[in-house]
Amino acid sequence: MNETGYRPRDLDHSDAQGAALVDPFARPITYLRVSVTDRCDFRCVYCMSEHMSFLPKSDLLSLEELDRVCSVFVSRGVRKLRLTGGEPLVRRGIMTLFASLSRHLESGALDELTLTTNGSQLAKYASELKAHGVRRINVSLDTLDPDKFRAITRWGDLGQVMGGIEAAQRAGLAVKINAVALKGVNEDEFPALIDWAHGRGMDLTLIEVMPLGDVGEQRIDQYLPLSMVRARLAERYTMEEIDHRTGGPARYVRVAETGGRLGFITPLTHNFCESCNRVRLTCTGTLYMCLGQEDAADLRTPLRASESNDLVNAAIDAAILRKPKGHDFVIDRRAARPAVSRHMSVTGG
Repeated sequence: MNETGYRPRDLDHSDAQGAALVDPFARPITYLRVSVTDRCDFRCVYCMSEHMSFLPKSDLLSLEELDRVCSVFVSRGVRKLRLTGGEPLVRRGIMTLFASLSRHLESGALDELTLTTNGSQLAKYASELKAHGVRRINVSLDTLDPDKFRAITRWGDLGQVMGGIEAAQRAGLAVKINAVALKGVNEDEFPALIDWAHGRGMDLTLIEVMPLGDVGEQRIDQYLPLSMVRARLAERYTMEEIDHRTGGPARYVRVAETGGRLGFITPLTHNFCESCNRVRLTCTGTLYMCLGQEDAADLRTPLRASESNDLVNAAIDAAILRKPKGHDFVIDRRAARPAVSRHMSVTGG
C-alpha cells in the first residue's frame, strides 16, 4: 500500500459505534488532535531547535494506520479531528488522508475535519482541502514584518505564507490566525495583527509560549503573560466577553472597533483544564492524554498486532482512565530544563 494513493479498507469493525470516551473527571473526549509528521519546513524559535533530528520514517504510522486509528476515535464519540504537525502539509500523500477521513463528515459521524498549518503549502492545497470537507483552518503567524518573520521561523518566507492565506480565502476556507506572544519580539505588533486579521474577516488568537522541548532559548526570556497583553489592548480597544467556542481552549472577546473576534490561550496565567475535551495522537501512534504531562499510551503496537480493533480500543480505554485533571506547566528561571521534554512538533500543538 503506498503513501500517495491508498484506498481505505473496509473498516466496519472500527466504524461501529462503541462506548463514548469519558475521563475520570466526567469530561467527554470529543476532540482528537493528530500530529501526522514531526517534520516542518520552518524552525520556529519557540517550537524547534535549528538543527532538529527527526524521526525515521519507519517509526511513523502509515496513512492507512492514521486513518484507522482516527476512525476508531470517531466510532467512540470524537466529533472533531484536527491534523497537525510539524507541518501537516509536508507529509507525502497527506491529501489522501483528508479524502479518506472526509467519509466521516459525509456520514454525519464527524462534525469537523480541520488542520493547523504554517501556511507555506496552502497555495498548493487550499482547493483540495475545501473539496475534502475542510471548512476552516488555523494558520500560525506571529508577525507581519518580513525580517522578523524570518528571524522567528528561521527559514520561513512571509510572502509565501500571505499567498497561502489568500489562496485559502479564495477557496472558501475560513481562516483563523494563531500568534504566539513573544516578549521583546512581537509584543508591539498585536494591534497591527488585530487590525489586519479582522480587516480580512479572520479571527485572531494570541497564545502564551509553552515550555515544551529544548529549543535553544530560555523560556523565561520568551514568556509574555497574556494578562499583561490584554490589559494593554484594553487601553486601545473595547473588548466584550462572548460565548464563542471552537472546541479548543481559547476564550474569545469581540473587539468593538473592528467587529472581529480575539481569542486568548493561557496555559500559564490561567489554565483551561477544567473543560478539557482533548487528547493528542503523535505520528508514531503515541497517545498523550494531556499536553502538559509526560504520561502516554502506545497505540501503534496494538494497532499492528491485530486486524481487529479490540486491542486498540482496550488501550484507548486504559489511557483515558489515566487522563489527569490538568497540566503542570510552569516557567522558572531556576529550572534548567523545559517543563516537558518533548517538542511541540512531536505532540502536535
